[in-house]
Amino acid sequence: MKNIIRVGAVAAVSALTLAACASAPEEETTTPGATADSTATATAEAPAETVDFKACMVSDSGGFDDKSFNQSGYEGLTRAESELGIEIASAESTTEADFLPNIEAQVAAGCDLIITVGFLLSGATVEAAIANPDVNFAIIDDLADNDYNGETDAPNIKPITFDTDEASFLAGYAAAGASASGTLSTFGGMNIPSVTIFMDGFLAGANYYNEEMGGDVKVLGWDGADGQFTGDFSDQSKGQNVTEEFLNQGADVVMPVAGPVGLGAAAAVQSAGDAWLIGVDSDWTVTTDYADIVLTSVLKNIGNSVFDTIAETVDSGFSATPYLGTLENEGVGVADFAEGAVPEEVLANLDTIKAGIIDGTIPVDVS
Repeated sequence: MKNIIRVGAVAAVSALTLAACASAPEEETTTPGATADSTATATAEAPAETVDFKACMVSDSGGFDDKSFNQSGYEGLTRAESELGIEIASAESTTEADFLPNIEAQVAAGCDLIITVGFLLSGATVEAAIANPDVNFAIIDDLADNDYNGETDAPNIKPITFDTDEASFLAGYAAAGASASGTLSTFGGMNIPSVTIFMDGFLAGANYYNEEMGGDVKVLGWDGADGQFTGDFSDQSKGQNVTEEFLNQGADVVMPVAGPVGLGAAAAVQSAGDAWLIGVDSDWTVTTDYADIVLTSVLKNIGNSVFDTIAETVDSGFSATPYLGTLENEGVGVADFAEGAVPEEVLANLDTIKAGIIDGTIPVDVS
C-alpha cells in the first residue's frame, strides 16, 4: 500500500482546484431531441439575485460522471448557476449520434451560451454554429478547426483550450526523480493534439531532469512524434493491457491520457504493487478509488474555465477570443505529490522550473 499523504510542491495548485472535485450530477440527462428546459436544475442555495441568462452544456459520450473533463465542465456550469444567478441546462450524450440532436435541443430551448465538451463534438458544434449564427457557443479542448487551418470554423464559437504540456512537464520532471527503475511510460486514447500535448510535456520534463540532474531516465510510449494509443477512451481493458506491457518492460511510473481507459491502467499499477500512476484532467486522489497509487495528477482546471467563460459572457457579452489555460493563470497545474515519493531536491526545484516555464526561459518542447 502506498503512502497517501500528499505534499504540495507547486503554487499553481490552489483552492480553486478543489472546487473541480465535487460529486457527479444526478438525474441531469436528456435524451436526444429532448428540450434542454427539461434538465434545468436548482441549486440548494439560491443566489441573492437572478440574472436573465441561460448557459447550457452538452457532454460527449463519457457522460457527466466520467470523473474527468465532462464532470469538471459540469461542475463549472453548476458553480455559475449558484454564484452568478443564471439558469442552466444540460444534455448528456451516450453516443456520437446524440451530439447534434442534443445541441439542437439546446438551441431550441433558447440558451444564451451552449458549451460542448471535447473534441469529439467539434463537427456537430461547427454545424450548429453555422446554422444558428445568432447563438453563441464554446467548446472545451478543441479549436473547432475542422479544416486544420488554425482558425475556428465559425465566428460564434469560443475555443477553450489548455497548455497542459506546461503542467505535465512538471509531472515528468518529478516522475523522473521518483522512478527507481529509471523508466517512465505514457500512452494516449487517441493520437490527437489534446492528448499528445500531455505526452509532449511529460517527455520534455523527463528530458529536462536528465539534462539538469545528470540522469538517464527513459520514457516508453511516446518519442515526441509517435507512440502508444489504445484507439478509444472507453475500453478499460486496453488500458490495463498496455500498462502491463510497460510494467513488464521495467516502467514504474505510468501516465495514461485516455479518460476512463486510464482506470484500466490504474488497476494494472495497483496490482503490480510497486509502481505509480499519474492522473490527468482532475485530481485522481479525489475522483477515483486509486489514491494510494497516485504520484500526482496533471490538472486541467476545466471547471474554472467554464465558470470564467460564462461570467465573462454575462458581464461583458460574448467574445470568441480563445481561452487558454496556463500555469500562469492557473488554468493548468499539478496536484499534490505522494509524501516521500519524490526526492526533496526535486520537489524544491519545481517552483523554479514553474517560474522558468512561465517566463519562457525553460522551453516546454521535445525538440
